[in-house]
Amino acid sequence: MEKAPAKRHPREDTRAFRSALIKWFQANGKPHPWRRTRDPWAVLVSEIMLQQTTVVSVLANRRFENFLEEFPDLQAMADASEEQILRAWEGLGYYNRVRNLQKTACAVLARFNGEFPSDPATLESLPGIGRYTAGAVSSFAFDQATPIVDGNIARVLSRLFDFREAIDSTPGQAFSWENATRLLDPSQPRLFNSALMELGQTLCTPKKPACLLCPVRDFCQSRDPETLPVKKPRRGFVSVEEHALLWVRKGEILLSPGHDNRRRGFWKLPLRSAEACAHLKADSIHRYVITHHKVTLLLYRHQPQQLLPGERYHRLDQLDQLPVATPIRKILTQLQGSLEQPEG
Repeated sequence: MEKAPAKRHPREDTRAFRSALIKWFQANGKPHPWRRTRDPWAVLVSEIMLQQTTVVSVLANRRFENFLEEFPDLQAMADASEEQILRAWEGLGYYNRVRNLQKTACAVLARFNGEFPSDPATLESLPGIGRYTAGAVSSFAFDQATPIVDGNIARVLSRLFDFREAIDSTPGQAFSWENATRLLDPSQPRLFNSALMELGQTLCTPKKPACLLCPVRDFCQSRDPETLPVKKPRRGFVSVEEHALLWVRKGEILLSPGHDNRRRGFWKLPLRSAEACAHLKADSIHRYVITHHKVTLLLYRHQPQQLLPGERYHRLDQLDQLPVATPIRKILTQLQGSLEQPEG
């Protein structure tokens, strides 16, 4: 169903657009915990945590608050071991994010005497901070007139201006940043950026946008918003088959350290080749998706003939203290009852 045609244009009546959006947000904005602080460290943590992770996932089990309780400031983060930060981040995925958080904490302490820079150009020079994150910290922590563009805002802008090119292409990104800059309210950038993001999160959603409730519907140039944004074709999934050993002896389980980018710093079940497991019968089969990989994990309750470098036994009652890849922890939780039965 087509929406009503626009009555005004956001670039021709920018003040009215800003006013309508901000008024709506002040009445309806969600009181997320990261919106109640101007501490640049807390703002940075929230922004890094929300990259590639939904708001619902971050809010669940107080992930943001718990992380800050463990690492309340730059020094606490800089002093932590990799095992500590990975365990605190476990379940959120994309673990280079938390590694870069620690690198940034060290950099701010070393280069700026512990004081966060407020300008986006300097913020972008810190590890793992790109244009969006720099703008977010600059505007949310320091109320600097800096535009931001994330997936929600890009979707709102594509519909607002009826942009029919791929929003994730180079021209599409240039379009989003240009219009985010032109629409930004320089007198209250923190409020405006929060409102624009909230609009994409709550009303201007990917499917079935609530156009009738939209505070800026009179400015929206698209007649069929649900068809936007246009995006480049997605990368296809790659199917992966893994063969893992599950071996417990005297209350200890054999684990292997992760070495690849996805699992570096995490413990996992020891893997073997398909040929090495050809004579074994799989005790169970588990399937999960990680990034663009569809993994089928065949699990064998079998004692390895020899240990590979780095493999060692860990006490079952200490698993909660170790960083373990989320899919593997879920499997071990499912099998918890049988794990406690001695096998060797």
